[in-house]
Amino acid sequence: MSVRFFPGSGPRLHDRFQPPMIEAILRELDRRWGPTLEVPVAHPSRGVIDLVLDAIPTPLSVVGEAQSEFWRLEQQLRWSAEKADGLADRHRRDGREARAISRLLILRATAPNREIARRFEASLRAAYPARSSEVVAALTTADAPWPGAGIVWVRVEAGKGTMLSGPPRGVPLGR
Repeated sequence: MSVRFFPGSGPRLHDRFQPPMIEAILRELDRRWGPTLEVPVAHPSRGVIDLVLDAIPTPLSVVGEAQSEFWRLEQQLRWSAEKADGLADRHRRDGREARAISRLLILRATAPNREIARRFEASLRAAYPARSSEVVAALTTADAPWPGAGIVWVRVEAGKGTMLSGPPRGVPLGR
């Protein structure tokens, strides 16, 4: 048995679009947000939160999940809620101050995702009721209040992500 290491081979990515999507958010994030990437949670279910944004100095944390495509909508909604609960539980176990926990869905602007947003608008609106433009304003400016759980759309072209100011054309969700 032998093991070989090859220089220059990077980590295996399961979703090659997720890093540029998160990078697009981080590039435009206002200084009032303290970002933490890949935050593990263990209760009520095990998982890893893609991005946690802590509002400074307010007691608010936003659990961000980046999805380049939907495999199962109901599973995505459930995992997002469980990870938000998991972050609150982690704060309690670590003895940290209680924080309000909100959710952010970071979606890649693709034709299939736009179609899902149109077909399942009521379900997505129930889970993420905030206007996308208000979410973007809260993330990118110092004085815009956090509007609550919402969706941010990101376009990925040539490996670079760009955060959109609102929902893509033809998507009423988040307007």
